[in-house]
Amino acid sequence: MANSASDAGASESEIRKKLIESGAVDVMIAIGSNFFYTVTLPCTLWFFDRAKTKTARKDKVLFIDARHLFRQVDRAHRDFMPEQIEFIANIARLYRDEKPEFENDSEAMLKEKFPSLKYEDIAGLSKVATLQDIEAQGWSLNPGRYVGVSERPADDFDFKLKLEELNEELETLNVEAHELETRIAENIAQLLETA
Repeated sequence: MANSASDAGASESEIRKKLIESGAVDVMIAIGSNFFYTVTLPCTLWFFDRAKTKTARKDKVLFIDARHLFRQVDRAHRDFMPEQIEFIANIARLYRDEKPEFENDSEAMLKEKFPSLKYEDIAGLSKVATLQDIEAQGWSLNPGRYVGVSERPADDFDFKLKLEELNEELETLNVEAHELETRIAENIAQLLETA
C-alpha cells in the first residue's frame, strides 16, 4: 500500500482502527522509494494474521523500517537481495518466537542486530507496539512513528579542512571541464571546416 494509507486521516483512520482492533494486523514494513517500475513512491507492506488473536501477540504489531535496506539496480530502480528479504523475514520470525532461516546467508546480518537470536526492539529498525501505543499515535500504522532512528556515531572530522579539500577538488574539476570544453569546441570547428 502507499505510505499514505498507513497514516491518512478521516475514513482511512476509521478503517485502520477497525483492522487494528480486530487483531489481524501483524507486521508493518516500510519500504523505500524506487522499488516499482511504474511509481517511485515509497510504500508500506501490510501483513495480516487472524490466528494471532489466539497468541501472546494478539494486542501487538511489529513495525519494521526497511527503507535503508536495498540493492541499487540502476539509477532509478532498487530491489532487495535474497539475504535482505530473509533478514527482514527473520526479524518477524524472532518476533513470533520462530526459528530463523539462513538459506540465503542472512545469518551475519541477523546476528549483528540480534546477537542472541531473540527478538528485541532495535532503534531505527524494529519495534513492537501495543494497541495502546497505536491508539496514542492516532491509529497510525506508519513504522517511522514507532521505530525511531538509530544512533549514529558522532562525525569525527574537521569540517573546515573537509570543506577546503572539497573546494580544491571542485576547482580542479572546473579547470578540467574548461579544458575539455575548449578541446570539444576545437574538434567541432575542425569537423565543420572539413565538411
